[in-house]
Amino acid sequence: MKDERKNTIKLALWTMSWVVTLAVATFGPKFIWDYQLFLTIFAVALNLAIGILMIVANRSYFNNLDELQRKIHIEALAITLGLSMIAGVSYSLLDTTNLIPMDAEIGFLIGFMGITYMISLFINVKRYL
Repeated sequence: MKDERKNTIKLALWTMSWVVTLAVATFGPKFIWDYQLFLTIFAVALNLAIGILMIVANRSYFNNLDELQRKIHIEALAITLGLSMIAGVSYSLLDTTNLIPMDAEIGFLIGFMGITYMISLFINVKRYL
């Protein structure tokens, strides 16, 4: 139980670090360092490195779950992957065929993925526990 809590906190910290570096890389060039190329490249590279470390923490988290918890998460991830692929391609087609008045933005797909994962996880927890 103590290891599970430790791994959850570790994953949360890496995820928060990635979100912070993403915000810095996104808004820093415009609001902080006036589009200086070196700082922008550094911010993006740092975000990439932190993202990789977040993936390592995520893998460690899943490897330390018991079999039932792992099954619940893997099923939620499978549903999320499938729906995100279908929705993402459809969303892109809507944009490229000009059926929507705006450009397809990746942020909407990421939000969709987060919501899908949370709902799938909730349903699986209810189903198995």
